[in-house]
Amino acid sequence: MAASDPHEEFDTVLVLDFGAQYAQVIARRVRDAHVYSEIVAPDIPVAELAQRRPAGIILSGGPKSVYSEGAPRVDPALFSLGVPVLGICYGQQLMAQALGGEVARTGAGEFGKTAFRADAGSLLLRDQPAEQTVWMSHNDTVVRAPDGFRVVGSTPGTPVAAFEDPERGLFGVQYHPEVTHTPHGQEVLKAFLGATCARPSWTAYSVIEASVAAVRDQIGAGRAVCGLSGGVDSAVAAALVERAIGERLTCVFVDHGLLRHGEAEQVEEAFGRHSAAHLVTVKAADRFLDKLAGVDDPETKRKIIGTEFVRTFEDAAADAAGDDGHATFLVQGTLYPDVIESGHGTAAVIKSHHNVGGLPQDMTFALVEPLRWLFKDEVRRVGEELGLPEDIVWRQPFPGPGLAVRIIGEVTRERLDLLRAADRIVGEELRRAGLEREIWQAFAVLPAIRSVGVQGDERTYGHPVILRAVTSEDAMTADFARIDWDVLEGIAGRVINEVPGINRMAYDITSKPPGTIEWE
Repeated sequence: MAASDPHEEFDTVLVLDFGAQYAQVIARRVRDAHVYSEIVAPDIPVAELAQRRPAGIILSGGPKSVYSEGAPRVDPALFSLGVPVLGICYGQQLMAQALGGEVARTGAGEFGKTAFRADAGSLLLRDQPAEQTVWMSHNDTVVRAPDGFRVVGSTPGTPVAAFEDPERGLFGVQYHPEVTHTPHGQEVLKAFLGATCARPSWTAYSVIEASVAAVRDQIGAGRAVCGLSGGVDSAVAAALVERAIGERLTCVFVDHGLLRHGEAEQVEEAFGRHSAAHLVTVKAADRFLDKLAGVDDPETKRKIIGTEFVRTFEDAAADAAGDDGHATFLVQGTLYPDVIESGHGTAAVIKSHHNVGGLPQDMTFALVEPLRWLFKDEVRRVGEELGLPEDIVWRQPFPGPGLAVRIIGEVTRERLDLLRAADRIVGEELRRAGLEREIWQAFAVLPAIRSVGVQGDERTYGHPVILRAVTSEDAMTADFARIDWDVLEGIAGRVINEVPGINRMAYDITSKPPGTIEWE
């Protein structure tokens, strides 16, 4: 039975992604206003757009010039659908070009924080300060608005930094209202949403109701197994499915030997306290490590682990059998960023998440993914609404392939033991400093190199460890955490002194983009 999409009952704003760095952030900001938003390909036919009946459409930014060869275009018919449209950066330029305005490279490109003057009579910029700061990132500029549009904002280098035609529901801004560097950006998006008349019904409660109904519709009278990892995603997915089908759900916790220190025991204890579903624990460290022996390519590692997960669930499915037969559905905590980063829609493949791009083609389960359209912070809100405990809801994200993608190169027991010990100390010290909730994700990485050191007046040739800690709202973008030097010194001192074989620690100060949060 095919899964129904629980979001279909919500008013929707579609984001046409023209290759923007911030397309996912646009969707997130719209959802912050309690309106469902989804990212679609820029070349989606206008007829298909009309069929989907969106409440509004947003044209994202992008890296191209509207005049460059092969640059994405927009069908002018889109602006005649009677649907409000907001163009952002490249999207504004496309709108201007398609409707008879003029775009040019004036030599006055703007990047970063820029002084902006807003017109008080604007629908899009109403009740905002006349003088404010916005975030710019452009070389081309709209130098003449299309006929019928009114210019409502400017900067010293961009005379047409915002324009609008409220009667047709068409709006454009050269700057990026979706980023936090534009202080009044969310007000811009809310004003646009007001023009769409979209109902603000995208809430944790409504998501739960829609998801439970969709799961019931998909599974029917069947049985399901859920791949429980101990993280918030799989826990919330399990809670939603349990609410939908009750005792016909069996949760399978696979201890694949790639977990953090004490994690298996924590998962079993927490699950026993807060779920009535049946739990099957499979000890499979030998099985996974045998398959990973000699493998150093990160994509291959992910696919091996994804395949072994499914094979393990297939082996455990008999435990979920009842009078109505074996489980034929597999529940996973797949999130919207997982889908996007695995090459969904217009996005390039950044990494094949084991539960998106790493599943075997011949598996016997039908997938149930109740969180597939949610961002991480939305999942946390759903978890709180479901009554899950704080220690589960606010647990830091942990990748499905576990420590295997935090070990660069081959995964061995020795390297797992080293990384697990170092990672435990990282967690302990950040909790001691009161930073666990402030930091989105923090962990140790073991690279495939050795480093010269001196310990006890003797030369060492040990393993370096890299500390990765980031702040984020949804994992689509992230910044490295500004951890106090004394805390960093304490972490490094303990790791080097307490974990034999490690003689150096480095701190990763790369943001996302250009890096990813995980190293592999």
